[in-house]
Amino acid sequence: MATTKRAKAKKNAIDDNYLIELYMNDVLETNEEPRNAYAFCKKHEIEESDFYAFFGSLDIVKQTIWLKFFDNAVTTIEKEAAFENYLDKDKLLTLCFTLFEVLTLNRSYVLFSLKENKEGLKNLKNLKLFRNHFKEYIVNKIKSKPSEPFGKVAKVTEPVFSEGAWLQFLFILKFWMDDTSKGFEKTDVLIEKSVNTVVDLLDTKPLESLFDLGKFLWKEKMQ
Repeated sequence: MATTKRAKAKKNAIDDNYLIELYMNDVLETNEEPRNAYAFCKKHEIEESDFYAFFGSLDIVKQTIWLKFFDNAVTTIEKEAAFENYLDKDKLLTLCFTLFEVLTLNRSYVLFSLKENKEGLKNLKNLKLFRNHFKEYIVNKIKSKPSEPFGKVAKVTEPVFSEGAWLQFLFILKFWMDDTSKGFEKTDVLIEKSVNTVVDLLDTKPLESLFDLGKFLWKEKMQ
């Protein structure tokens, strides 16, 4: 069967970003996932072979969406000429603030992605690629230019610190998901306090920072 000019043009426009856009629009408009790749492709008049040229499954689409969130944040912060000269604490703060700016722009999808099975953060398989790149980025930034106080422990605690940074991110993510403050300003406060606590645990005043963080979390929980 001859291919029409319209079909050719549509085929030429297909790439990973186009497929991701279709997928995100579908789940947000219907509040449910496509049943399978066949149903997704049929709805959008896409050849399955074109879909599989970019993604091996819909699960990989979901993981790639989160990876795109991370890549967008990294691209944004590394455009800042001064970023490489930041102290590690400031790099971590910048990464966290920028990540949550990206997530806020996509909040409806993020909430769907993490709550689709009504399990919240137990449903972390969608974050698999995101987690790997997040931890790798943390380690590479520590290795590339050690600074105080991280430099003191970089040689022996890179895996521990990267895992700790990941758990910290999940902690903030859960808070952000439940945050109803204007502009998610309470999440901003939590980001600053939690990052300062991680840094100070490697420095000289952990108890003071932990107490400050604890007061904030207790106040939010009791309201």
